[in-house]
Amino acid sequence: MSADQYRPAAGIMLLNRDGRVFVAQRLDTTLDAWQMPQGGLDPGEDAEAGALRELEEETGIPARLVEIIARSRGELRYDLPTDLAGSLWRGKWRGQRQVWFLMRYLGQDDEIDIETPHPEFRAWKWAEPRELPDMIVPFKAELYRDVLREFADHLSPE
Repeated sequence: MSADQYRPAAGIMLLNRDGRVFVAQRLDTTLDAWQMPQGGLDPGEDAEAGALRELEEETGIPARLVEIIARSRGELRYDLPTDLAGSLWRGKWRGQRQVWFLMRYLGQDDEIDIETPHPEFRAWKWAEPRELPDMIVPFKAELYRDVLREFADHLSPE
């Protein structure tokens, strides 16, 4: 599969002081699914800059309130289900290829504001890392297992 069939993107696994992960529910779905912040990169945008931009756009958390702990060794991918592939992103992409960043949140919970100028989420919470694959939409579960493997050395053993 060619990399150009996948939308370039960045993802953020944001940890709080207790080692729990920020997850949120999207506004555009009624599913009881939770996801980590992620989004497409602008043309020519560096993955780290894109990750920090997406984090602020989606959660209201500015770069000054996070510390980057690790970056994925390469790109992680997921494929869209057939029923979404033709409609999402005007059918241009079959999925996403993402560079993931593990970040530590340095702020307080009351500084998180998902009511951004262009909101994407209706609710947020902190979750245990091991819970992530069961919280996301099924077609991204393997991606989340890959993210957990990628950052396993930095996550607290349970």
